[in-house]
Amino acid sequence: MRARAADADGRPAAAAQDYARALAADAASPVVAIRAYREAVRAGDLALADRAAAALGGAAPADAALLAAGQAVRDPATAGAAIDRLAAGQFAIFAPALRAWTGRESATPAATSAGGGDAIARRLLEETRALAQIARGDTDAGLAALHARLGNDQAAQDNRLFAARLLIAQGKAAAARTLLVGEAPAIVALRARVDDRAAGVAPTLASAASHLFARVASDLALGPPSPVSYALLRAALRADPRNDRAAILLAGALARDGATDQAVATLAAIPADSIHAAAAATGRVQILAAAGRDEEALAAARAAGTASAADASRLADLYLRLDRPAEAVPLYRALVERAGAGWAEWLQLGAALELAGDWAAARPALERAVALGPEQPLALNHLGYSLIEHGERAGAAQAMLEKAARLQPDDAAIADSLGWSFYRRGQLARALPLIERAAAADPANAEIAEHLGDVYWSAGRRFEARYAWTAARQMGEGDDAARLATKIADGL
Repeated sequence: MRARAADADGRPAAAAQDYARALAADAASPVVAIRAYREAVRAGDLALADRAAAALGGAAPADAALLAAGQAVRDPATAGAAIDRLAAGQFAIFAPALRAWTGRESATPAATSAGGGDAIARRLLEETRALAQIARGDTDAGLAALHARLGNDQAAQDNRLFAARLLIAQGKAAAARTLLVGEAPAIVALRARVDDRAAGVAPTLASAASHLFARVASDLALGPPSPVSYALLRAALRADPRNDRAAILLAGALARDGATDQAVATLAAIPADSIHAAAAATGRVQILAAAGRDEEALAAARAAGTASAADASRLADLYLRLDRPAEAVPLYRALVERAGAGWAEWLQLGAALELAGDWAAARPALERAVALGPEQPLALNHLGYSLIEHGERAGAAQAMLEKAARLQPDDAAIADSLGWSFYRRGQLARALPLIERAAAADPANAEIAEHLGDVYWSAGRRFEARYAWTAARQMGEGDDAARLATKIADGL
């Protein structure tokens, strides 16, 4: 079926269109209806999702109640029945919180079939009670209740932002500022607009439900995208299409599912004046880079600019990925000139300079990285290995690599560097077990495989050397592949 092929190719919108035609031709088929429903939710074709759910009737997936609630909460006349439907099903955890917002709160939170459901329902209820107090204008009590439940996780940040936007809509800028602490991009963006009521959010059931659904979807975002995750996010956006936090989460789910174009389009729809605009720009770069679309990622990173350290570092990293280190150098140099630059920024600069062929400038940058991070295995390993490769300060380099290995004994790259140092200093017996261990731990690393071949050849194990070099050549490109081909033919 073309729909399933489109789904596998990461084209959910095309797949949904094909399923719509299939459903129109055979509305009585539960197999077609359930596939149409799932693809429609993923693609955002909620009209098709509604038709498929109606065709399934009582056999519709439990998360169809979430989509229905996302629509129903926009109208007070239909909201109560939708919440009651949630209370009677698998997603009963949402009902107490939504009832608390509407003033229809029941005596006890609804139980759910999932283990621990009552605890989750209570947590969501307590958070929503506090938010509802703020929405009703009971600011002091609401803030006290909310602060008592705020941690340092993403859920806390989402609750801070929603509560602050409720306050901004009421013109309570001072109270909103008490919630906007920290340097997360969305917090910073909203703090800059705290006196702008347009940055607020109306205290409606639709906005509260949208926040609630997205807040739970955020908790699920670390795992692979699931039908429940998609249903939550589509319900959130159905309730409030301006919920840009839900759009960010949806784009991430689509990207992890291979639907790169739709993920990027979802981010592109986020307005430039949104408090989540920076996250959208960052997400676009990350999604394109993860999909191997490097030139598009580079164009997106350039468009995002380099005003923040994160943006500058991301663009520089992309230049390195595209083997353009000379263009990365000025960006990394600007990073080390910012206040508070640490060992990591100096290491990035040193690595870029070395790749650009400027070892004379790279060495002091790498030494600065080690001076600022004397217990950092990454910095010790990089400088130590580079010194060995450039034939400088072999004793000091060996000591750095040994220290790095003590600090991080299971790191394949460090084991390889230490083994290579022994090899370059003529200590073959000490080099071989280290590089063999590194190759076993990271068999896809072409450099380690080449080192192993060199050590085997020097040890007289010619067949094994050629086998290791062949493996390295299969992973190498350009000059590396040509060099390895010569080794396979002629040896060292």
